[in-house]
Amino acid sequence: MNDFLSVSRMITAFPKLLASLSVTFEIVAIAILVGLFLGIFIAIIRMFRIPVLNQVMTVYISFMRGTPLIIQLYLVYYGLPMLVYNLFGVDINGWNKLFFIITAYALNEAAFLGEIIRGAILAVPELQTEAGYSTGMTYFQTFIHVVFPQAIRIAIPSFSTDLIGLFQGTSLAFLLGAVDVIGKARIVGNNSGHVLDTYVDAAIIFIVISVLLEFIFHKIQKRGDVVYGKLQN
Repeated sequence: MNDFLSVSRMITAFPKLLASLSVTFEIVAIAILVGLFLGIFIAIIRMFRIPVLNQVMTVYISFMRGTPLIIQLYLVYYGLPMLVYNLFGVDINGWNKLFFIITAYALNEAAFLGEIIRGAILAVPELQTEAGYSTGMTYFQTFIHVVFPQAIRIAIPSFSTDLIGLFQGTSLAFLLGAVDVIGKARIVGNNSGHVLDTYVDAAIIFIVISVLLEFIFHKIQKRGDVVYGKLQN
């Protein structure tokens, strides 16, 4: 039983996995920032139903939300270099694998965040917009000072779920050669001949950070509800 799972081996391997946590955080941070920027762009197109672009974004969102992330990773990893070479004659096959990994995650996030942003904005009652107009505000002023703050509050639960899902979803990045937490767990486990120890370590890391993120967003949501309640009164 001791050879099946060893606490001492887990303790020895744990710091090695933690050292690779920065790679996981890098994927999450860049993907969520790029995805958020693209998501805002997508939300605007969808809300104003811009001809042609709206149809393109509808298909894009359906594809991203309807296909497994692993397929998207492989499509970007193998397809993007071919696309760039055919369009511009530039060979990017030698670029860092993290570039392709982050690109795939960012494109995936853009689809989900775009719908989260759009849904949150549309969830703000129309009366709020009308109230802004009645005070003499322009459309832009009403959106920035009235609609947007409420939309953020509405979007927080969905955003937190998406962020935690992204963090956990980075576990697929090792399939393209990323030495993140899971990639390091695989390497250390194969070298020691005890992969279960390192994967249990990885599970602990993911659980702790996911719970911590849930706690942080719960506090943010609670604080937002308090501030919103005061403004309403």
